[in-house]
Amino acid sequence: MYSSLFTYISQYTQTTLTQEEQDLIQRAFQPKKLRKKQYLLQEGDICRYLGFVVRGAMRQYSIDDKGTEHMVQFAIENWWVGDRESFLMLTPSVYNIDAWEDTEVLLIEKADLLQLYEQVPAMTQMARQMDDRHSMASQRRINAAISFSAEKRYAEFVDCYPEFLQRFPQHLIASYLGITKETLSRIRKQQAL
Repeated sequence: MYSSLFTYISQYTQTTLTQEEQDLIQRAFQPKKLRKKQYLLQEGDICRYLGFVVRGAMRQYSIDDKGTEHMVQFAIENWWVGDRESFLMLTPSVYNIDAWEDTEVLLIEKADLLQLYEQVPAMTQMARQMDDRHSMASQRRINAAISFSAEKRYAEFVDCYPEFLQRFPQHLIASYLGITKETLSRIRKQQAL
C-alpha cells in the first residue's frame, strides 16, 4: 500500500528514499478504507488529515443554500485530498469529502506531516513542487471560470484530466465546470458530430 506513495515522493527528488526514511513515512501515514459514499470530511468539521489516494476515487464539494452540490476537486490514485485551509488553520471546513468509489487512502495528521518535513528532505521538496503546481492549476481554473466559454472549459478539462471522464459521471463534471448537465450534454453532442 505504501509503495505508490514512495514512488510518488521519489518523482519530486533526485535522491532515493532510504529505508529509514521509508520507515518514518510509513509510521506517519495511517491506512484507511472508505466505502463508496463514506465521508472523509463533512462540512463544519475540522480537517484533521490530508489523504493520499492509493486506490479509488473521491470528490470534494460544497453545498449551497438550495442544496446544490458544487464540485471543487476530484481525486483518484496518486492524488492528494483534504481541505488545506481547515487542515492548516484548524478551522471548520466548508467542504464535504467523500469516496465516489470504494477507496483506500493513506492519512497523515498535521503534526506528523511537519515532522516529516524536518526529517525527510524529499518530503519538503515534494511539498514545494506540489504547492507550485497547485497554485498554477488554481490560477488556470479561475481564469477559465471567468474567461472561457463552456465549450472551452470542457475541452481544457478533457485535455488536462482525461482519466476523470471514465471515473466520474457527467453531472459531477458539469458541476466542476460550473455549467449545467444539459449544457455539458449539448457540448458533448456537438463534439461527437
